[in-house]
Parts: sequence; C-alpha cells; structure tokens
Amino acid sequence: MEPTPPAKSTTHPPPPPPSLLRRLVAIDTKLSQHIHILAKPFLPHFVLLLLELSADFRLFFPVALSLLLAPLLSPGPGPGPNPNPNSSPIQLLRPFLSPLLLGLLLDLALIGLIKFTVRRARPVYNKNMNVAVSVDHFSFPSGHASRVCFVAALFYLSAAALADALLHLRSSSPPAVERWIGADQDKAVSVLVSVVWAWAAATSISRILLGRHFVSDVVAGACLGVVEGAVAFHFLRF
Repeated sequence: MEPTPPAKSTTHPPPPPPSLLRRLVAIDTKLSQHIHILAKPFLPHFVLLLLELSADFRLFFPVALSLLLAPLLSPGPGPGPNPNPNSSPIQLLRPFLSPLLLGLLLDLALIGLIKFTVRRARPVYNKNMNVAVSVDHFSFPSGHASRVCFVAALFYLSAAALADALLHLRSSSPPAVERWIGADQDKAVSVLVSVVWAWAAATSISRILLGRHFVSDVVAGACLGVVEGAVAFHFLRF
C-alpha cells in the first residue's frame, strides 16, 4: 500500500507591503477627507463657491486681456520706455499686465499637461461638481491653487509698477480718491499685496474644504504658481 502524499498547503504568501507612494497617497486621501468632513458643518458653502469662481481662468484671462489692450484702443501717448505724466495708470501697469496675461496661459498649459500625465481622480466625496467651474475630471495638481498663487507672487514682485500706477492715479484723481489711496502709495501697495495673498491662501484652502482636491494637489499647485510668478516676472514682460 502506497503512502498517502502529504496534503498541499493552501496558504498563500502574504502580499508585499504597499509602496511608499501608495502609503503617502492613502495618508493624503484620508487627511483630505477628514478636513472636508470637519469643516463642512461650519463654513458657508456659498463663500467657498465665490472663492472658487473668483479664481476661474475664464474670469481672469478676459479681464487681463482687456486691461492690457485698453491703452491701444484709446487715444493718448503710448507708455514708452519712460512714461510721461500724461500716461494713464493702465499704461504704467504694462510691466504687470503683460506677464499676468502670458503667465495665465503658461499656467493653463502646465496644469493641463501635468493633469493629463498624472490622471489622478478627484476625491470620491466630491459631489455636485459644477461643470461651469470644472473643465476636467483630474485632481493633481490644483489649477485654482496654482492660478491664485501665481497672481499673488506676481503682485508681490510687481510692487514697484503698482506703486507707480497708484502714484499717478492719486495725483490725477479727485480728492476723495486721493484720500482713499492715502499719502503713501508704497504702504497702499503693501496692503494690496497682503490682501491678494490672503485671497490666494483662502482660495487654495477652499479647494480642500469643498472636496474638489486633496491636500497634496493644493500644495503642488501653490508651489507651481509661485514658480510661474517668478518666471513670468523675469522672462515674460514686454
């Protein structure tokens, strides 16, 4: 009688541990959802939506283009290398408006390229995504965060041009406008830049609170926007 062969083991080897990237993605997902759930009962939804709409490319680009072309569509002296006292504030803002317009296009191209390369899905708890705001279904990086941080960085770097425009506006405006700007245009620009940075930070955080993006999407978008601001300021001015 032949001996019975030993029964084959049905146990399987344990699966390999998840990679570092998968663990980081899991932490990012859990943290983002936790922030979204905690803030949802307290923050007014319409305020977050207003921040979302305020940073939409379809709002920024036409406004920047209109301001940049305004001196060309109206009579008067051109800006020139040395603007004369008859130049308008918009003409004095050329060093700010040209990198703003081109930087917005650069941001749109880079965000689109990265999103369609990474193809990270948006959070599953992202409900009622308004198609009037979102033009894609990918999450990384946040286009709103990159856009607002690009604008804030450009405001910060263009403080001198903004101060010149305010000085001209204050000297050629009625007394009420002059009092509103104040005697120190540099201080007024400093306040303006601080307000823009506060708006950029609030808009970036609102992407997580609304459930539109994960934390890493917003951080990556904000860093990209700051780099874009420096590139636009140094290389895209005319």
